[in-house]
Formats: sequence, C-alpha cells, structure tokens
Amino acid sequence: MRRLFTARPVHALPNRIYTVVELLVGSVLLLTLGSVFPQLIPQSAHWGLAYTAYALIGLFVLICWSQGSLGWANRITLLRAVLVALVAGALAYDSFAQVIWLWLGVATVALLLDGVDGWVARRTRSFSSFGARFDMELDALLILLLCIGLIRLESLGLWVLLIGVMRYLFVAAGWYFSWLSQPLHASFRRKLVCVWQVSALLLALTPLTHPFLASLLALSALASLAYSFGMDSWWLYKQSRR
Repeated sequence: MRRLFTARPVHALPNRIYTVVELLVGSVLLLTLGSVFPQLIPQSAHWGLAYTAYALIGLFVLICWSQGSLGWANRITLLRAVLVALVAGALAYDSFAQVIWLWLGVATVALLLDGVDGWVARRTRSFSSFGARFDMELDALLILLLCIGLIRLESLGLWVLLIGVMRYLFVAAGWYFSWLSQPLHASFRRKLVCVWQVSALLLALTPLTHPFLASLLALSALASLAYSFGMDSWWLYKQSRR
C-alpha cells in the first residue's frame, strides 16, 4: 500500500482545488484521445458513456482524496482512468467490435500502466491507502467492461458477468458481515489473479481466439477469482474468530 503522499501547499487554496484541476486535465485528455481515435468514440452516445464513467471515477477521487495534488503515482493511475473511460465509451452500440484490435490495445495499455504507477509510488515514496484503492477500483471496472465486451462479442452467456461483479458482491457482503470488510494483508496471489483475469479476458476477446477457447479462458478467470476471494474470506473469518 502506498504511504501517504504529503503535498506542500503552494497557495492558500483548498486542497481539493488542486484535485479538481487535475481531474479537469484528465477530462481534456479524454477529449483529446477520443478525437484522435474517433473509431472508438464515433457518436454522442459513446462520448456520454465515456464521460459518465470518467465522472464516476472523478467523484470517487474527490470523495476519497483530500491531500491536495495527486502526486505522480496517482496521476499515472488517473491516466489509466482516462483509458478505462475510453474502453467504456466504445461499448455503446458495439462499436468496439468494429475496431477490436484498437480497443484491446487501449485496454492492454491500461493494464500495463497498473505496474508503472506502483513502481513510481515506490520510487517517490508516495504510497497511500487511497492509491491502492484507486488501483483496485480501476482494475475492477476494467474487468467488468471486458466481461461485457466478451458477452457481446462471443455470446458466452451472462455467467461471464460473475467475473466482473464478484468484487462488488464481496463489498456488498461486507455491509452485512462486518468481518468481510476488515483490512486484508498484502498478497502476491491476489495481484497474480488480477493480472490473469484481465489477461485471460483480453486473450478471449481477440479475433484469433476460437469461441471454445474463449469460454475456457473466461472460465479459468472465474475459477481463479473465486479461489482468491474464497481464500480471503476464509482468512478474514478466522481473524474474526480470534
């Protein structure tokens, strides 16, 4: 988890002003990339979906971050958010299917940047619980979007959505079972499963992948995710009984 990034105030403005400015820069970047790749965002409905996704991410940042400027690690995560918003926007009217390689390329860059922001956080000593949560929520959203794309492209069935909604179900269960909402220890297994989920879904979505193999890849992502959440749930349960 990232250590708290302490921003030195430059002016007597509220800390959130800096955050709002950086979010606005991200929105301009989204507009720029959408204009550079009009195949992904060809119509107003696509723009609306992309900016709705970005607005929800921005709202999360404003609610959870109050330390002023985001810092370089979180700025890279914000760049990931812009790319995830592009992935979301292209899902309108199934436009992504017409430019599947470009769409997968954007999603792959968003996945690769997941390792970059962590490296920058370590180099700049800017770790924070917010940064870890920001990463996690973007991963969850990207996985959900890829699941929706896979259902539309390969018609595998709604069971694929279990991959995308399992984290949200886990969070919802924590509202009822308080022990499920307790902090988890850092886990390489959790990170590995997350990377495999996205990788398996990306591979399943490529036009070169046979539908049967795509279903196997999706099934492997679901099985590994269920195992990971099962291990975490069991650990949290044991901790609650002590």
